Amino acid sequence: MRRLRLEGLWRDREFLKLWSGESVSLIGAQVGTLALPLAAVYELHASAQQLGFLNAASYAPFLLASLVIGVWVDRHRRRPLMIWSNIGRAVVFASIPLCAALDILQLAYLYAAALVVGTLTVLFDVAYQSYLPSLIGRDHLVEGNSKLQASSSVAQIGGPGLAGVLVGWLTAPVAMLVNAGAWLVSTASLLAIRHREPAPAPPAERTSLGRSVTEGLRLVLGDSLLRNCALHSGTYNMCWLSLQTVFVVYAARSLGLAPHTIGLVLGVGAVGSLIGAMSAQWMKRRLGLGPAIIVAGVICCALPLLIPAAPGRGPLALVLFVLAFAGCGLGGTVATVHMVSLRQAITPAAMLGRVNSGCRFLSWGPLPLGGVAGGYLSDALGPRTALVITGIGFLFALLWLAFSPVPRLKDFPEPPLTEQPRAASQL
Repeated sequence: MRRLRLEGLWRDREFLKLWSGESVSLIGAQVGTLALPLAAVYELHASAQQLGFLNAASYAPFLLASLVIGVWVDRHRRRPLMIWSNIGRAVVFASIPLCAALDILQLAYLYAAALVVGTLTVLFDVAYQSYLPSLIGRDHLVEGNSKLQASSSVAQIGGPGLAGVLVGWLTAPVAMLVNAGAWLVSTASLLAIRHREPAPAPPAERTSLGRSVTEGLRLVLGDSLLRNCALHSGTYNMCWLSLQTVFVVYAARSLGLAPHTIGLVLGVGAVGSLIGAMSAQWMKRRLGLGPAIIVAGVICCALPLLIPAAPGRGPLALVLFVLAFAGCGLGGTVATVHMVSLRQAITPAAMLGRVNSGCRFLSWGPLPLGGVAGGYLSDALGPRTALVITGIGFLFALLWLAFSPVPRLKDFPEPPLTEQPRAASQL
């Protein structure tokens, strides 16, 4: 493990290479997120249902492939997996404008491209979360995750506007070359890192894929910290997608807000995320790890109730909407930074891939359910009632943290996890 200077990660060249490349990649990904569905709409005249299938293909690997990918990440060096993931994603996206230029682009090809890119994104994300501890060390995890999350927030703030300009200027398929180029920049930054990642230790005995997947899930579900943090994230994410789904209908149809006003309200969540990323390390120092997570959880789980409580469509209502979405961004980001850092700190390196993928499975798996549930509740009971039910659901997400060992944590617990569940009394 390399020794970092006392000044922190600002002077750590190896981390700065990773951070700069990932920052470019995140901005480029915003272009791809908009360009892919617009290519389906403008080039292939896709229907709303077909767009739904395209989005499902993008997110399906997070649910279907993450557990198997976690096993693979634990059996290989992580940096080469990240490099090949970037190259694969760049090649797939670069092929779309080529197909469009040759007039052979088909909707089925976009489905396949979304599925492949989604799978490679899962591989990159699990590998990068497993690689970071070996690059910067346990003591700098919160700082490192905060900086990477700040880049994500900046990309969410400025990326959609840039994406819209590029799509209008270049057309949607050609704009995907920008995303492909961003992944190649990230690849170059990874290749420039000189830090030698240790090879995974060979297993004492040959273990089947199914058993390896089961070991990772057993560790996540058997440890009170990992389990409750993952279930909190899963419940929160489900409610978040329900909130997004219902709010757009409520704001547009019930309140008659203009599209640009709705976009502005939703966009402040990214600003809140940036503030959260910048303040996460300070909150940990001032409050301690567990209390910082709880305070962040209260902010992002309580403020959504301001939306159905807002009176009509006047200035006060807009202020409450902005507070709610900014609070979700701020609190959600602080909680995520600390929970991911906690997971990285307490999990043995040999199992970090499986644990990261297991937590991602529990955290992202409920996302489709949130969209379906929000739409059903809105149609059956009305959007405002659906927003009240969704707001109450956010409070249930907070209970996973409140009734866990998290509030008692002052810092990362010692020693790191073994394969046996840790009793709460040991914290």
